Amino acid sequence: MASVRSEDPTLKCHFKGHRDLVTALHFNPSNTQLVSSSLDHTLMMWNHRQQHRAYRFIGHTDAVNDVRFSPSGNLMVSASRDRTIRLWIPNVRGDSTPFRAHQANVRSVDFSPDGQQLVSGSDDKSLKIWAVHRHKFVCSIATHTNWVRCVRFSPDGRMLVSCADDKTVQVHDTFNATTLHTFTELKTSCTHVAFHPSGSCIASASKDGVVKVYDIRTRKLLQHYDIHEEPVLGISFHPSGHILATCSADKTLKLLDLLEGRPIYTLHGHQGSVTCCNFSASGEHFASGSQDKQVMVWQGNLKSVEPCKNLEEVEEERSCSPLNVTAQVPFDGESDKDDDIVVVEDFREEEGQQERSQGNHHNVQVKGNDVRDKRAEDELRNMLVKFESTLQHLSSQMDTLTQTCVILEQRLSMVENKVAEVAYQQQNMSKNM
Repeated sequence: MASVRSEDPTLKCHFKGHRDLVTALHFNPSNTQLVSSSLDHTLMMWNHRQQHRAYRFIGHTDAVNDVRFSPSGNLMVSASRDRTIRLWIPNVRGDSTPFRAHQANVRSVDFSPDGQQLVSGSDDKSLKIWAVHRHKFVCSIATHTNWVRCVRFSPDGRMLVSCADDKTVQVHDTFNATTLHTFTELKTSCTHVAFHPSGSCIASASKDGVVKVYDIRTRKLLQHYDIHEEPVLGISFHPSGHILATCSADKTLKLLDLLEGRPIYTLHGHQGSVTCCNFSASGEHFASGSQDKQVMVWQGNLKSVEPCKNLEEVEEERSCSPLNVTAQVPFDGESDKDDDIVVVEDFREEEGQQERSQGNHHNVQVKGNDVRDKRAEDELRNMLVKFESTLQHLSSQMDTLTQTCVILEQRLSMVENKVAEVAYQQQNMSKNM
């Protein structure tokens, strides 16, 4: 096996804290934190600086299938088998708002690029769009005939892409809530979908180990990669659009060069199925989560990659074999001590959780002044959010107030004119006398 070069991807750090399979992960926009979800019913928020403690968010009552940061980084959203999605404020208070509308397991969730809407996909075969700030249901799309596995917004927010166990990938119009096109070329169920950063293409991952790239303008298959020995469970585009990361039940990740049409790296390190992967907004890092309960953050070393606007059709894969990179990670099958984790529960939702968390309260206190300072900062942020909501409400009344002021000014002018007229008449009468 060839030695790893300095320009090759390398393992930056790994995190242990989940007690079951990691289902999804996502970087915040500033690339300072990473959130992951798990079958253990929790979310974990990790800091890149390992000396900072991780946060465990408790609120769901069943497995958490997906999690995403909002474009601003001020909110998180999670989807769960408990049939809810939850909006979280990522702080030590653990405030969250549940959305209860799906009739079955919720597998996928995503923010619109402007952060104003959410979309969720469920085993009830439907997609649902929600208004974030009003916490209201907007509309539903029910064109799949089996469980919805994944749904994502396009970069401009005008479209959605979804995949389901009905062996289709569908593209939808978010404004009209209509289905624009259905790709039916898949031989097996699709597990994950993603939009290319340009918005002109989509990629799909399927259980037969295949990754496909489609042009949604021409509605044609552009590229086909039969690269994994077992189901592909996750995919993520590099922000440049040049590289696509894939992860699989075969315990590997692969990086595909979409311009050359071939895999360039195979990454080893996880001890179980690699269930999810995600590039950071800068493209400097990417992360992976696994059945081994671990989260790994990789240094991409892909700075030389230039933005890619268009992908060309690649009829056959190049014969050049990808370089293998193996991360040496000690694995003991156990989570790190809970002393390194701050436990955060949403006490507003279920007071009964307070009794279960009594033994974890000392975890919140171990940070001392840092926690108090952080809590004060988070409380200030929450106040600002509430002020923003209040201002939005007040702004809706501004037109009425403005119209009232205009009417009052008109009436005041009429009174002033009348007073002046009366004074003039009295002055004339005095002169005549």
